[in-house]
Amino acid sequence: MRLSQILTACLLPLSALAAKKATGDRFQDFHAQQLSSSTSIKLDDASYTKLTSAPRDYSVAVLLTALETRFGCQLCREFQPEWDLIAKSWTKGDKAGESRLIYGTLDFNDGKNTFQSLMLQTAPVLLLFHPTTGPNAKVDSQPSRFDFSTGTNRAEPIRDWIARQLPDGPKPQISRPINYVRLISITTAVLGLITFLAVAAPYYLPVIQNRNLWAAISLIAVLLFTSGHMFNHIRKVPYVQGDGKGGVSYFAGGFQNQVGLETQIVAAIYAVLSFASISLALKVPRMTDPKAQQIAVFVWGGVILGMYSFLLSVFRIKNGGYPFWLPPF
Repeated sequence: MRLSQILTACLLPLSALAAKKATGDRFQDFHAQQLSSSTSIKLDDASYTKLTSAPRDYSVAVLLTALETRFGCQLCREFQPEWDLIAKSWTKGDKAGESRLIYGTLDFNDGKNTFQSLMLQTAPVLLLFHPTTGPNAKVDSQPSRFDFSTGTNRAEPIRDWIARQLPDGPKPQISRPINYVRLISITTAVLGLITFLAVAAPYYLPVIQNRNLWAAISLIAVLLFTSGHMFNHIRKVPYVQGDGKGGVSYFAGGFQNQVGLETQIVAAIYAVLSFASISLALKVPRMTDPKAQQIAVFVWGGVILGMYSFLLSVFRIKNGGYPFWLPPF
């Protein structure tokens, strides 16, 4: 009995050493496969079990996906090139395997038993298995799972999530290949636009440099902002409101209240006043007929008097204590 105990005690270190060597050999085998493929390792049920089984002194990132069109997984097909880019960039940046991380891909067609054992109903699913032995081992043997419900399908945020889960060590960045087709397309489009602008300059420059056009644009902008257009968009005010007597009120009392139609009425008043003032200042002095010029002065002066009187009456509605008014309103 004592002899068997002594033999058992002697064999324990050898068995532990053999287990450590086995996990080390397993990592080297899969790391060599990853180096030769320069991307994630294509797995099946058997290789998935071998790669993720404990004891394990390395990490494993496995993407469980369903790439065939009949499964209807659009996100799977969109994310697969990004996943291959992550694995390729990581493998290229850590050829020595110092991060001790293996990338794998398990398609549903190759791993039906694994999908059933994990009770997966959707894809893609990204699992990160942490080491079970060694200095970076974690007590919780359950893998971390990335949530694809946010709609993420880019390599950078996935790589950052994996890097946060790993201990200190090499964490290569994503290295995207240069998209020469896109570069050439953008360059061609820019050169074409520059050529078009240069050729069409005699036609559109006179329009852009027209002072009357910019004056009209400026005037419209001034009318919109001074009449309270931005107030309506910020406060989401109603277009009209009731007057409490079964009718409709076009103006809201108080300076902190306003309705949409009120803004349009005030803008129209300002527009008429502006047009009348511009006509008196620019058009009337150029009239050669004195009689017509005199009539124009009276007409535009009457328009200004009437519209300004109406504007004061609107202001009295907004501020009941305002003491001034102007006929005829």
